[in-house]
This record gives sequence, C-alpha cells and structure tokens, in this order.
Amino acid sequence: MKNRQVRVRELLQRELGAMIARDHAFPDVLVTINDVELTPDLKHGKVFVGVIGPEHKAQHVVDTLNQRHGEYQTRISRRVVLKHTPRLNFHLDTSVERGVRVTGIMETIDRQLAEAAALEAAAEPQNPDQAQPPAAE
Repeated sequence: MKNRQVRVRELLQRELGAMIARDHAFPDVLVTINDVELTPDLKHGKVFVGVIGPEHKAQHVVDTLNQRHGEYQTRISRRVVLKHTPRLNFHLDTSVERGVRVTGIMETIDRQLAEAAALEAAAEPQNPDQAQPPAAE
C-alpha cells in the first residue's frame, strides 16, 4: 500500500471517529471506527464500524451512518484537502467479537488439556516398585 493511501486512511479514520463521537449520540452503544479501506484512486472507501452493545442496535447504527454518508463526506471535504473526497460506505465490523470467541475457545482447550494431564498424572503409580509387574517364573 502506498504511503499516501495509508496517511489518508488514518486521517479519515481519525476524523470520522471524532465526528461520530462529538455529534451523534447513539444510546446504549459505543461506536468506534475500526478501519477504513480505500480504493487506490481514493474515490471509494469502506468504513468498518465497531459497535459495542446489543446486536439489533448495532445494525441500526450502521444503517443510520449509511443514511448520513453524504453529510460525512461534505464535512470531511471541508476538513481534509483532497482532490476527490471518497464516497463512504459503512460496514459493521465483527472482528472484535470473532476474536473474543476464538480466545474463549482457546482457553477452553487449554483448560481441557490441563485437566487431562492432571488425570493422567493421578492415574500413574506413585511408587516406582509398583510400576514393574511381578516376574513370571
């Protein structure tokens, strides 16, 4: 990715996050801008929105942001000097929830492995003399 594209992505992410936090109150949810993907010509952008709260409200937040995308583009064009202001399209970002789910699965596996090792250690004989079967004559 080109250096200019990276700088514009970071700038858009920061500006959009500030706009949403300052001007739009979404009750019972926390809204964050997790990432912005831009086309190489910087004319289109996918904005990945993280919403912490009830799932039905998360989709409502994304729908509201998509309805107001023109307002955001206008405000971005006033604050950021670009030849073309990207057309913004907001998407719900579920990567945080997926990460939490994967972490939970890994912790469950670790716990099961530790329990299996403890049971195996408890099943082994403690005295080395008991480990040898009696000699057959």
